[in-house]
Amino acid sequence: MTYCLGIRTHQGLVMASDSRTNSGIDQVEVCCKMHNFVVPGERMFTILSSGSLSLTQSVMTRLEQEFREGKGLATAANFYEASRCVGGHVRDVAALDREFLERDKIGFAVNLLIGGQIRGEQPQLYLVYAQGNPLRCTRLSPFLQIGESKYGRPILDRGIRFAETTLEQAAQYALISLDSTMRSNVAVGPPIDLLVYANDDLSVRRYRRLEAADSDLVEIRASWEQGLRKAISTLPQVSFAPPKEQHGVAFTRDP
Repeated sequence: MTYCLGIRTHQGLVMASDSRTNSGIDQVEVCCKMHNFVVPGERMFTILSSGSLSLTQSVMTRLEQEFREGKGLATAANFYEASRCVGGHVRDVAALDREFLERDKIGFAVNLLIGGQIRGEQPQLYLVYAQGNPLRCTRLSPFLQIGESKYGRPILDRGIRFAETTLEQAAQYALISLDSTMRSNVAVGPPIDLLVYANDDLSVRRYRRLEAADSDLVEIRASWEQGLRKAISTLPQVSFAPPKEQHGVAFTRDP
């Protein structure tokens, strides 16, 4: 399984992903799901991938070959066109493989997040579905997720605000979201790839790969858990009235 997320704020973007591609009692595999495409000073794209590893590898290979030839993402006129370029390769791979996968009752599973910036535009974040169509992140919904998203979503819903959240805070939210998911689902696991992109960087300047025992990750995890317990201890107590039979409570009566 996989968990990847992108956060967009007024200061830029945070992209983060786990690295576990398979999990079982006798098999755990690790593969980087973060892919960067950079023309320094001109454009920078980060793509996060989830789904069938063979399919996402096919999509990324096609994008990389095209990029090296100075085509595709290297020449997209705007970010929407870039997202459509990615979606086009998803559809091309689907045309090659979907029929044979579905013949054996295997679904065509590919989802991609593409974030970054083309010079002259604001940074953008898109989700590209398995059908190849893109969805743009907005200021009202300033983050996108793919993969095992449910465990890490509550902290993002409650905390991320486009106009208020700093990049440093967004990176902390991303790590807490990923750590919460890893805590609840063994199919998502370290190392974590974390990229912080400031407006107009047009290059990769802040990137970390955090292993499970990374001191920063351990400290953030411990501080979050301690802070959560402390917050719970300060909440108002829940009051209870004597139960009534009509509330559906079962009563035991003396004979």
